[in-house]
Amino acid sequence: MAVLNKIRQRSLFLIIVIALALFSFVLADLFKSGSSFSSKSQNIVATVNGKDITREDFMQKVEAAQRQAGPNATGSQVINQVFEQEVRQAIMDNQFEKLGISIEKDQMRDLLKTTLSTSPEFLNEAGLFDENKLNEYIANLKETSAEGYQGWVNYEKSIAANALQQSYYNMVRAGLIATLKEGELEHKLEGNKVDVQFVQIPYSSIEDDKVKVSTSDVSDYINKHKKQFEVKESRDIKFVQFNEVASTEDENTIKQSLKGLLNDKVEYNDVSKADETIVGFSNTSNNESFVNNNSDIKFDKRFVFKSDLPAGVADSIFKLNEGKIYGPYTDNGYYKLSKVVAVKQIPDSAKVRHILIPFIGSQGATPEVTQTEAQAKSTADSLLTVLKGDKSKFSTFVTDYSSDQGSVNNEGRYDWHPYNSMVPEFNDFEFEGNVGDLGVVKTIFGFHIIEIEGQKDRKRAIQVATVARKIEPSEASIDKIFRDASNFEIAAGKKDFEAAAKEKNYTVRPVNDLKALDENIPGVGSQRPIVRWAFEEDAKVGAIKRFNVTNGYVIAQLVAKHEEGLMSVEDAKATVMPIIRKQKKAELIKNRVSATSLDALAKAESTTVRTAVDVNMKNPMLTGAGREPLVVGAAFGLKEGKTSNLIEGENGVYMIKVTKVKPAAKLDSYQAVANRVEQQKFNVVSSRLYNALKEASEIEDNRAKNQIQ
Repeated sequence: MAVLNKIRQRSLFLIIVIALALFSFVLADLFKSGSSFSSKSQNIVATVNGKDITREDFMQKVEAAQRQAGPNATGSQVINQVFEQEVRQAIMDNQFEKLGISIEKDQMRDLLKTTLSTSPEFLNEAGLFDENKLNEYIANLKETSAEGYQGWVNYEKSIAANALQQSYYNMVRAGLIATLKEGELEHKLEGNKVDVQFVQIPYSSIEDDKVKVSTSDVSDYINKHKKQFEVKESRDIKFVQFNEVASTEDENTIKQSLKGLLNDKVEYNDVSKADETIVGFSNTSNNESFVNNNSDIKFDKRFVFKSDLPAGVADSIFKLNEGKIYGPYTDNGYYKLSKVVAVKQIPDSAKVRHILIPFIGSQGATPEVTQTEAQAKSTADSLLTVLKGDKSKFSTFVTDYSSDQGSVNNEGRYDWHPYNSMVPEFNDFEFEGNVGDLGVVKTIFGFHIIEIEGQKDRKRAIQVATVARKIEPSEASIDKIFRDASNFEIAAGKKDFEAAAKEKNYTVRPVNDLKALDENIPGVGSQRPIVRWAFEEDAKVGAIKRFNVTNGYVIAQLVAKHEEGLMSVEDAKATVMPIIRKQKKAELIKNRVSATSLDALAKAESTTVRTAVDVNMKNPMLTGAGREPLVVGAAFGLKEGKTSNLIEGENGVYMIKVTKVKPAAKLDSYQAVANRVEQQKFNVVSSRLYNALKEASEIEDNRAKNQIQ
């Protein structure tokens, strides 16, 4: 019993001991299986208001978006776009769930019917939307293509999301009414006016060096206005760029090599074991073959007008006679020799109509196209035979046979358009033929039955054979640039980065406030590797690294790390010091002023009394002083004939006197103004509602931490 009593007396102590033991056991287990935590966090791209966006789902959408965007969009651009879409969807879904709004099956059908009402594949013979065709399409997609069906599911989701968002916005707008009192207030803000006299003592009347702003002043200001100075984690770097560009010697070599092509030359042939004459550009009769064998840009057989030639040399080339050569000259990164090989008169614009018969494999052919190339040619020839006997059938044939949706609704017609605006074969037919010509032409899109309806403004055009050599660095120049970059990297590691650069007259470029998900480095372009390096945990301030970039190298140094939180005093100085300085100047001005009237103040400050008329609250401007909302607000608080105390404004300290009060005219009804206020509120919903929701949301972005970019 004694033992039991002791146990009871120490029960609380025992419970604590047992709890601590269990806790230590759990902690030990967690440390052992810590990977489960990390694996979970690595699988979460972001958490929005408690909802996780998983890595797998996110990357699937990124891949789909990248395919749709094509090669011109960078990976970072696509990731950022998808991320914003997902965050928006999560934020809006949260609102939909709170309100209990959703899109039901019947609503979805109505939405699809509205969206697809003009899609030919879902219309019946009467041209009306046929739901059975839609059901058949979805069922077929589900059975034949898992990827295609998933695409359809995503399409439905996007339609539903847009509809829900529209409903949500409409609900918010429905609550944004404007009362008659609001209309009356708006009318008064616009219509109430005062005339004032004022004296301005500008802050610039006190020299900046007369006002001392200490580090503690800046720190105090930051702490009093914390929200304004919250910053994300960032990095400062600086770099020197080494570009692989052609040297003067490289350019001279390229130029001389072009000059060497002009005239015939004799060369020894190792195969025939004899000398043979190589015909030069000046004497060759096969210009196309010569260009294609000697140029970095293939021969272009199209004729061109003067306006199509490079601006700097257009006059010189266009006035050449047939067979004459101009160059070498530089154009768009190339050295060029240009030879006029033919001259003719060509219309500068034409008007045609056509019927396009595609075939399997032709560019733009839809899955509905079933004709082979031979069958499409036969169809085109048959239609041409009919049209040669009766051109009145042309518009009917366009409707029945043409696949060119860009011209079907215009009877197959392309109205006046310039030379070289169509694909080459089409262009040659319409500009080298005559008005009234009718024929079949094959292009990458299929077989075209073309009728030339009009041509105008024939003028001189030339066919130019151009031998072009890209201006690029030689192997020797590339090797030198590599050595220069390597030597600077070593030197910068041994001494001050700036000093090492100055020694070689290299330009140092600073980049401040880099964020973890930034992509572009000014002057270098898309460079995620540099940004990722700057944010690596083990990257120390002062660290230097070389990066391969397009056509060269970047030697970068990590200058500073700025953690998330309040902006540092040093970084905030540029913003805060002018504000504090202005406040201190205002105090100095107010302390030295004893005058109580405008005239006395103007005399004491060696300035004048100025006048501003028809001042109103809606546009708080003082003539000659600028925008001064506090000063104008004070004016409307004064009675006519009264003078204010000193007022701290945006641009100086003021004393004002109201000389005339002009109330707005009373209206019989303020409904029209209230309607205008209501419309303004509606407009604000579209531009500000989502941003307000986003600002109020809790968003944890793990992209940088999990190396999504």
